[in-house]
Amino acid sequence: MLDEQTLNARFPRVRIANLPTPLEAVPRFGEALGGVQVWIKRDDLTGLALGGNKARKLEWLLGEALSNRCDCVITFGAGQSNHCRQTAAAAAKVGLDCYLVLYPPFHGEGQGNLLLDDLLGAQIVRVEGRDSTDVQRSTDSLLDRLVAEGRRPYVIPVGGSNPVGALGYVLGAIELGQQCDELGVNLTHVFFASGSAGTQSGLVVGARAVGASYQLIGISPGGKGADVRRHVVEVSNQTAALLEMPNRFELEDVIVDDRYTGPAYGTLTPECVEAIRLLARTEGILLDPVYAGKAMAGLIDYARRGEIKQGEAVAFIHTGGTPALFAYAAELADA
Repeated sequence: MLDEQTLNARFPRVRIANLPTPLEAVPRFGEALGGVQVWIKRDDLTGLALGGNKARKLEWLLGEALSNRCDCVITFGAGQSNHCRQTAAAAAKVGLDCYLVLYPPFHGEGQGNLLLDDLLGAQIVRVEGRDSTDVQRSTDSLLDRLVAEGRRPYVIPVGGSNPVGALGYVLGAIELGQQCDELGVNLTHVFFASGSAGTQSGLVVGARAVGASYQLIGISPGGKGADVRRHVVEVSNQTAALLEMPNRFELEDVIVDDRYTGPAYGTLTPECVEAIRLLARTEGILLDPVYAGKAMAGLIDYARRGEIKQGEAVAFIHTGGTPALFAYAAELADA
């Protein structure tokens, strides 16, 4: 049986997240959806510069970086990247220099995560386009410069989404199962934002490891569902291999729904705005406008269309990202 003790014994880890995060009932929100039992896994409360899901991944990624005697980290993402903000915070906490390669959209200059990146002391390299070749070229140039200076950089992929990072959500699935057992909750669905694949891959592997029966529903905040799905399968299989699990995962094992993405990544949608306002005004919990807001819009629509039945228990993994609300103040006010 896979458990936290086994993971700790096999892989280097630094304790930087506030775990376990609460599994919180939100009855007023559930009543607004017609009597669905909704539970929120509060991964927005992991700590590290206002919290978020990346803290789980960074425990294992920085554990590996420190075990390899690295002295700085490089990662990359969009201008309002939650992953980059939490990487900067985690690096500061363990004494590593942090370099961020950021690409458009740079939403809300001087606001949200961009403000926090600066406060946390990250050194930022800006790329003017989103083309992957330009981003890779800038990252390679930075890496070469640091190595030439005698540094020992550790490169973290977008979203921390590789098999080492996915260990954070293997443990997250184990944690969720233990909390459901303690509370006597039998979940039918678990919803969450699925962008760079690491969160969903960890959940997929962890849920199978503990024999969970619920359906995992990843909601894409920007990428095409088919593309994200293939990436989730790839990282899930790599993670299972890392854990020496005999299981293989296929496309039919993974659900990624891209109906709530809107025109593009980082673009606010009316459904997202409604989800943010509804949860805030029924439960006092804030969602972000890029990831969790769109994922919650998906959960709401599933309930309204009857794919979640009255009385069923579902969980929502709140992946954090709320600093971005301030960068989207104008759009939220207009909405």
